[in-house]
Amino acid sequence: MKIYKRKIFNEIVKYIDTDDVLVLHGARQVGKTYLLHYLRDYLEQKGKINYYIDLEDSRYLKILNAGIDAFLAHLKEQGFSVENDDKKVYVFVDEIQYLVNPSSFLKLISDHYRQIKLIVSGSSSFEIKNKFKDSLVGRTVNFEIYPLSFEEFLLFKKYYADFKSVFSEKKVDELRLLYREFVLYGGYPRIVLTSKVEMKEKYLQQIIDTYIRKDIRDLGAIRELGKFNKLLEILASQSGQLVNVVELANTCNLSKQTVSDYLFLLEQTYVLGLVRPFSSNLRFELTKMPKVMFYDSGLMQMLWLKGLQREILGSVFETNVFGELVKKYNRKSVYFWRTIKKQEIDFVLKVKNDLLPIEVKLNFAKFNFGNVKYFLEKYKLNEYKVTALEGERKDKSCVYPWEL
Repeated sequence: MKIYKRKIFNEIVKYIDTDDVLVLHGARQVGKTYLLHYLRDYLEQKGKINYYIDLEDSRYLKILNAGIDAFLAHLKEQGFSVENDDKKVYVFVDEIQYLVNPSSFLKLISDHYRQIKLIVSGSSSFEIKNKFKDSLVGRTVNFEIYPLSFEEFLLFKKYYADFKSVFSEKKVDELRLLYREFVLYGGYPRIVLTSKVEMKEKYLQQIIDTYIRKDIRDLGAIRELGKFNKLLEILASQSGQLVNVVELANTCNLSKQTVSDYLFLLEQTYVLGLVRPFSSNLRFELTKMPKVMFYDSGLMQMLWLKGLQREILGSVFETNVFGELVKKYNRKSVYFWRTIKKQEIDFVLKVKNDLLPIEVKLNFAKFNFGNVKYFLEKYKLNEYKVTALEGERKDKSCVYPWEL
């Protein structure tokens, strides 16, 4: 099976020869294991020694849980010498969170066996953070893996597009059609590579049932699964809206604290993001509630509508654009803006000291300049973007989502 190159590979490979432990975080089924195999192929082409361990295999889990000596003995048994400092052994450990004490294991290897380079993956930021202690500070470099970006989607579709060039009208029409597919079905690799819609739905439902609900149930020791499932469906229906914990608690017959705990777990397992309101000198007139946004528009629709749609809904498009911004700029750079008078900007992108307000519309003609004008004046800015797939672009502020 062909393994496609992910964009984040170029960032990871910069650290491939450092002494850092490389940690790949991400939701289930977003392609972390394939990324590890792509890295392995890269190292093999460079003539580097490497070894892969999957901790979903209980035999390997038992060996690593037994301690460093058992691990080193296992490597030696497999023909890998760790006594020669000149030859580095690259060890891949998939699903590191299954270890009882991964922090101790990684620290001991990092400190005492520099000839072993560890590259590990984990499906739950929450579980990893709980098990990774302060002793690992300065020893790890972390990478967040999300569903495919649109650029990666095109790669998986074997469609060539050089985004540094100016596209013809024909090329733009093709890209708009492909982007519609990307919005409607999402960016999980298996979904992108599957052609039939009914099969895409089945695979997405498997991700929901087998991974999302299982992960959260196991992590949160959830007993009231029915209420949790209801909360998940409501959140999907509200992607792009403000999170009202009290209202959610009343609707799902859960306590406020339980809803807050579930939201935290869903965020830490990369199912959704809580987008914080941007504030500066207008703190007094801004809402304090975050917006809930799912990372994948296909998954969001399956949870909300129990099936993939034929037409793009506004909240689905906004969800997709959020995912693209996070993949390109990281989740700490994406905010929204809303005043108590309900003046709102869909997203505010903050990169270093630069601010960029972004409005998301299904059609460029639907854009109203009022809120953006107010924001630009208050923050003394000149630039803004409106993104859509339909309608006529009036000026350079109107961009397609792949141009953000």
